[in-house]
Amino acid sequence: MMGLMASDETRTETRTEAPTEVRAQTRAGSGVPEVPGEGPATRAWTTWTTRLLILGIVLAAVNLRPAITSLGALLEEVRDGLGMSGSIAGLLTSVPPLCFAVFGVTAPRLARRFGPGAVVCAGMAAITAGLLIRPYIGGTGGFLAATALALMGIAVSNVLMPVIVKRYFPDRVGSMTGLYSMALAFGTSVAAAATVPVTNALGGHWQSGLGVWAVLPALAVLPWIPFVRNRTTPSSTAPSTPPPGREGEQPAEQPPLRITRSRTAWALAVFFGLQATAAYITMGWMAQIFRDSGVSAGTAGLLLAVIMVMGVPLAFVIPRVATRLPHQGPIVLVLGLCGLAGYAGLYFAPVGGAWAWALLLGVSNCAFPLALTMVGMRARTGAGVAQLSAFAQSTGYLISIPGPLLVGVLYQHSGGWGLPIALMSALMVPQIVVGILAGRDRTVEDEAAAR
Repeated sequence: MMGLMASDETRTETRTEAPTEVRAQTRAGSGVPEVPGEGPATRAWTTWTTRLLILGIVLAAVNLRPAITSLGALLEEVRDGLGMSGSIAGLLTSVPPLCFAVFGVTAPRLARRFGPGAVVCAGMAAITAGLLIRPYIGGTGGFLAATALALMGIAVSNVLMPVIVKRYFPDRVGSMTGLYSMALAFGTSVAAAATVPVTNALGGHWQSGLGVWAVLPALAVLPWIPFVRNRTTPSSTAPSTPPPGREGEQPAEQPPLRITRSRTAWALAVFFGLQATAAYITMGWMAQIFRDSGVSAGTAGLLLAVIMVMGVPLAFVIPRVATRLPHQGPIVLVLGLCGLAGYAGLYFAPVGGAWAWALLLGVSNCAFPLALTMVGMRARTGAGVAQLSAFAQSTGYLISIPGPLLVGVLYQHSGGWGLPIALMSALMVPQIVVGILAGRDRTVEDEAAAR
C-alpha cells in the first residue's frame, strides 16, 4: 500500500512537501521534482523522505490507543492490584479524554515552535516512558501520573496527524486519513486481543502484560528522528496550492481564524466529543461488561478486539467515501443506527448475541475516522486545519470526560449494566444530529469571516 501511495508522490510533493514552501519544478526529461534554488537535498525529500514520513505516520497511529485498550482488557486485575473502587476505575477511564483536552490544545503551538516532527517524536518517547513505568511505579496516584505521561504524548500526536496529512498530502486527504485511521484501529484491536494472552504467557502478572506495550512506541520514535530538525510547520498559513503570481512569491500571512465564530466548528467539536465518549466507554468498560455477563476474560478481550478491528478496513474505506460526498450526513446516520442496534442487543441479550453486538458497535466506532476526515474537509488551508483540529479535539475531549466516569458511578450504585447501557444509547441520538450538521459542505474560514 505504501508503494501505491508513493507512486503518485510527484504531483503532491511538487506543491507542498518541499521544505522551502515554494513551488517545485521538474527537471526536463528527468521526472524528478526540484525546487528553484535547491539541489540534491530537495530531491532526496521527494523520494525516501516521503516514504519515511508515511512509515512514521503509520507507526505513530498504531501507538495512539494501546495504552488505553490494554488497560481495559486488564481493568479488573488492575483494580484488584491497586485496590480501586468502581468510581476510581471510572475516573481512570476518564483520564484519556482529560489529557487529550488539556495537552492537545498545545500541539499547534509546539509544532510552530519546534516543528511537527520533533513534537511527534517527543510524543512517541513520552508514550514509551509512561507505558514502561506505570505498572511498576506503585500506588494509584503513580499509576495515574504515568498514564497521564503516555496520554500526553498521544494527545499531541492525535492533533498533529490530520494537520500533517493536510500539509503534506493535500490531494490525498481521504486516502492518507484512511491509512493512519486503519493503523490506529489495528493497534487498538491488537492491544485489546493480545493483552490477556500475553499476560498469561509472561506469568500472569498484569504489570508485565501492560509494560510490554512500551516496545511499540519505542520503535515508532525511530522514523521521526530525521524530522526533528525540520522546522517546516504543517500549520503554515500558506494554502496547500500556491496562488498565481511570480515564481517563488510567498502569500501574505493571514491572521488566526476566530474559530469559535464557526457553527460548523462547534458542531464538529460536539460530534467529536460524543463519539469519543462512546469510544472511551467502550475501550474502558466493554470488556468488563462482557465479563460480568458471564463471558471469560479471554473471550471478553476478543470481543473488544472485534469492536476495534472493525475499524481496520472501515477506517480506510469511510474517509475515501466521505471525501467524495458533498455531505457526510448519511454516513453519520448509518454509523449511529448501528450503535443504537448494538446497545439494544447488549441490553437484552449480552451473551447470546455477543459477537453480533460487537460487530455493530465496531461499525459505530468508525465515527472517529469520519470525524478526522471532516476536520480536513471543513477548512481550506493548513492553518485552518490546525486550528480546527486543535479546537474540535480539545473541546470534544472535554465534552467526553464525564462519560466514562458516569458509567463507573452508575455501575457502582446500581449494581448492574442496565443504566450505563441506557446512557450510551441516549448519547447516540445527539451524536447523529450534530454529526449531520458538521457534515454540511462549508468551511470554517467562510463562516468565521461572515460573522
